[in-house]
Amino acid sequence: MSWFKKDPLQIIPFYTYGTTEHLYLKGRALEDEDIDLEKKDWFSLLLNSWKRFETDEIRKTPLVVSIPNNDIIKSSTDAEGYYLLDNHSKNLNQYIDDEGWLEYYVSYESESKKRQIQLNNRFTGQMLIPRENASFGVISDIDDTILHTGVTSRLKWRVVVNTFFKTPHKRKALEGSAEFYHLLHNGKSSNEANPIFYVSNSPWNLYRYLAFFLKNNNFPKGPILLRDFRTPFDRTPKMELAHKYHEIFNILKTYPNLNFILIGDCGEKDAYIYLDVVKEFPNRITAIYLRAVEHSKRMKRIGNLFKDYDEVPVLIVENGEQALKHARNHGFIV
Repeated sequence: MSWFKKDPLQIIPFYTYGTTEHLYLKGRALEDEDIDLEKKDWFSLLLNSWKRFETDEIRKTPLVVSIPNNDIIKSSTDAEGYYLLDNHSKNLNQYIDDEGWLEYYVSYESESKKRQIQLNNRFTGQMLIPRENASFGVISDIDDTILHTGVTSRLKWRVVVNTFFKTPHKRKALEGSAEFYHLLHNGKSSNEANPIFYVSNSPWNLYRYLAFFLKNNNFPKGPILLRDFRTPFDRTPKMELAHKYHEIFNILKTYPNLNFILIGDCGEKDAYIYLDVVKEFPNRITAIYLRAVEHSKRMKRIGNLFKDYDEVPVLIVENGEQALKHARNHGFIV
């Protein structure tokens, strides 16, 4: 954001997922507004938060995507600066690394002499293709599941404080969650590379913020699936449900031979969504973990919901050791 000069251009490729024959790539072209995640004074925090939501999208602009199999694919951004490739491809498995990640490059098709383009107009993206030896996948919520957000607070005021006035350095992962996710990622044999998918109702504007948080707190790398922007005060549960249903259903349909563990919290709608997922995909859900929240009415409601439930193993997680013991007893981790 600058009133005196044009900011340089950038492209932010999102972590996505696909298969050996299905290429699914997504990202966003924006002006680089120099958001410095290292700055911690209150004015810089507020300014950086403003920049994240007051984005200058590069709309309707041609892009070029380079795949390791020597395919060159032309694409373009939409009215909000997003690019999306949903293409058929072949033999992508020979280009993935040990964790299942396929690397690609995306560039602006033409370089304007009037606008600087960061990274020499070569931006690296990655798409996950789960390895064949994966025993299961994990689909996890972010908000109040691994990151304290405050979505259960009155009027969601804690969401505003945590989002706008805390750097990702100061956002601490909930106790034991990073260790638990790494153990699930490694699986019973310790080298399974079980895929982890992070699904949140946070807007795409917070993608880099959340990606930094996950990396800084040593979580396994995985696709981060967010949604279009809305204000923290916009309480539209039908939209929230539709987003999570869409993402979770799509993951299970993409990998029909892979079962999944679902991880969420007791604060919002995760429990109800996950029960519907079990009904929609019988014999595909291995377990459900729901982190407890400091809200007595919601905890009582969730407790009653699962009182006589026996379709799949369900654990209301009070602490990290409890989750580790449960996962070991069910043969998910060593």
